[in-house]
Amino acid sequence: MTAIQKRLFALQDKEYRDFTAKLNPAVDPGTIIGVRLPELRKLAKALRGSQEAEEFLNALPHRYLEENHLHSFMLCDIKDFDTAIEAIERFLPYVDNWAVCDSIRLKAFNKDPERLLPYIDKWLCSDHTYTIRCGILNLMNLFLDQRFDPAYPEKVAAVRSEEYYVNMMIAWYFATALAKQYDAAIPYIEQNRLDRWTHNKAIQKAIESYRVSDEHKAYLKTLKRKA
Repeated sequence: MTAIQKRLFALQDKEYRDFTAKLNPAVDPGTIIGVRLPELRKLAKALRGSQEAEEFLNALPHRYLEENHLHSFMLCDIKDFDTAIEAIERFLPYVDNWAVCDSIRLKAFNKDPERLLPYIDKWLCSDHTYTIRCGILNLMNLFLDQRFDPAYPEKVAAVRSEEYYVNMMIAWYFATALAKQYDAAIPYIEQNRLDRWTHNKAIQKAIESYRVSDEHKAYLKTLKRKA
């Protein structure tokens, strides 16, 4: 057992381990230690800049879910764009679940997000579920407000996948777009641009959102597609 693995097991909460296993059915329960996310963030902060952290980031693949979470939290603190993009591209092929994928939110990308767009385009064309999901997640987090462009939902709508966690991310993106960029997003629902499951899930998530008006929710209910 590595030194970092020992530190993770020292933070183990077995009840939380069982809870985490239920939330991550695609993850082998034997690879879940059971460490709460605030503890993992504290550990990532404590390791920041150390030789141990550098060695850990280069020791891929990791064995445990918590090691992958720890890795993602370490990446989040990288400030230089070039260093961050190199690190995330090295890590993404080893991401095997939605929880770790969705925790990869790098501060370096917030400063100059337009530089990320060519990488997002590449990720959307990947055959790896969580690389695609990461691309859509970044379009949602960084490009649905003042940086929005109608070309971006077009990119997301063009993604076709049989993977649940890709289609759920597409639905999440359009539900958020319906809250933030309604006029640009609603034609994708009206014109049935998404597959039926993703279409209906996007409507469901939008209806559940407090950011979507009651008027828009009522209209969206009329656009649900039947089998």
